Amino acid sequence: MMLQTLIDAVRQQYAPDKRTVLFQVEALGHVLSGETNLPEAKAALLERLQAANIPFQDSIHVLPAPDLEGRHRALVTISVANLRTQPKHAAELATQATLGTPIQVWKKDGTWYLVQTPDEYIAWVDAGGITLLDSAGFKNWQQSPKLLYTDPYGFAYAAADGNGATVSDLVYGDVLVLEGEQAGFYKVVFPDGRTGYIPSGSGVLYEDWVARRQPTEENLVQTSRRLMGLPYLWGGTSFKGVDCSGFTKTVYFMNGLVLPRDASQQIHLGEVVDTAGGWQQLRPGDLLFFGVPAAEGKPERVVHVGMWLGEGMTFIHASGRVRISSMNPEAENYDAYERGRFLRAKRIRPQDALLDLRAASLYE
Repeated sequence: MMLQTLIDAVRQQYAPDKRTVLFQVEALGHVLSGETNLPEAKAALLERLQAANIPFQDSIHVLPAPDLEGRHRALVTISVANLRTQPKHAAELATQATLGTPIQVWKKDGTWYLVQTPDEYIAWVDAGGITLLDSAGFKNWQQSPKLLYTDPYGFAYAAADGNGATVSDLVYGDVLVLEGEQAGFYKVVFPDGRTGYIPSGSGVLYEDWVARRQPTEENLVQTSRRLMGLPYLWGGTSFKGVDCSGFTKTVYFMNGLVLPRDASQQIHLGEVVDTAGGWQQLRPGDLLFFGVPAAEGKPERVVHVGMWLGEGMTFIHASGRVRISSMNPEAENYDAYERGRFLRAKRIRPQDALLDLRAASLYE
C-alpha cells in the first residue's frame, strides 16, 4: 500500500496531466513495471522508495524506446496527420498535426508511433504520416530554408503547371523546404524527399511569415473570420475541420502563438477578465470558456471554448461549424445554451503561450 502511495505521489507531482506527460508505472508485489518519458520522475520515485527502506525491483523503461535506433524525431509528411488515442485507425481522433510539424517520437507499436507534438500533446500516429529522423537529419532539416503554405487549401504539383498532376494536397500552415523558383512556382521538398511545385502566390518564406505575426485584437478577429463555416471535427486542428479548442488554437497559431490542445488546458493560460458585471471588460481575442462549475466535491469541467469578437456582444466558436453567436438575449443569434454554461474569460498574452513562434526555433 505504501509502495502504491509513493507511485501516486510521484505521478501527481511530475505527470498530473497524462495528455502531456507519460508516467505509466505500477507495482506488482515489489516489482516496478511500466514506462515514463521523464527520467527525473523515475529517479524521484526510486529515491523515495530507498529513503522509506521499501524493497523494490526496477523494471521501469525510460523512453524513447531503444528499438527506435536513435530516430527520436520525426516530421509530418502529409498535409494533415491524424493523431489518435490508441494505435489503430478506429481509435478516437485526439488531435492533428500539419505537414512539416516537428514531433518527438517515444516508441512504436507495429506501424504506429507514440509521438509528442510542439503543444506537448501525446498521441499515436500512423507511420504513413511521418518521416523518422535521427538528430543529424533533423538538424539538417531545421537549417534548410522553409516555405509556409498560406492558402486555406490547395495542392503541390508534380511540375510547374497548375493544371497537371498533384503530389499532395496542402492546408494553411504546412511547412516545406524551399529549393528554388521556376515560372511562377516555388519548388519545394517534402520531409520524405518528394519534390513538388507550389504557385508563388500560395506560399511565403517562413522567416518572413513569422516576422509579420502580430497577435493584435484586429488580427485575431480577422483570422477567426477566415475559418467561418469550417465543419466541426472532434480532434480537428486544421482547415480540414476543427473542434472548439482546435479552432482557437488554429486562430492563435496563425498569429504566431502556440496554445495547448484542449479547452481544459487553455483555460489555465493568461489572466481572468472580470465578467461579473457584464461583458464590458472583454476585448476582441479574449477566450470564453464554458462547462460545469465545481460543486459538491466534484471538480469544474471545462468542455467548450470560443473567442470574443465584441461588436453586438458576439463570440465565434466551433459548434456544428465555425459560427458567430451572441450573448445578447435580444439578438437573433443569441446562444442561450452557451450563456447558461459560461464559466469565465481569459486574456492571452504572447508570454502566456506555450510557444511564441517569433522567438522559438520550431521550424528553423
